[in-house]
Amino acid sequence: MSDLQAEEPAETAYQRVERSEEFQGLKRTFRNFVFPWVAIFLVWYFAYVLLANYAHDFMSTRIGDSSITVALVLGLGQFASTFAITMLYASWANKKFDPHADALREEIEGENR
Repeated sequence: MSDLQAEEPAETAYQRVERSEEFQGLKRTFRNFVFPWVAIFLVWYFAYVLLANYAHDFMSTRIGDSSITVALVLGLGQFASTFAITMLYASWANKKFDPHADALREEIEGENR
């Protein structure tokens, strides 16, 4: 009966790395940076949507004597915050995350040669 049972396939370098403490730390570092920023952005975004739907008087308030409204300023703030968070992430990834990810990738590629 043991002849009919399939043998377990050998563990690959990728499977070893996935279980390694270095990779788990890399995933944890990524989540600890990204998840709070996603939460902040989603709260900001949904606040804008809810204000636009339910606070018409507030959103249509003109700023000073201009024709610029609160809705326009907050809407432009949505674009600005999107670009700011993107630049913040790119800077963080280039300085803190990518060097560790690159070292881990080189380790995997070295094992597969």
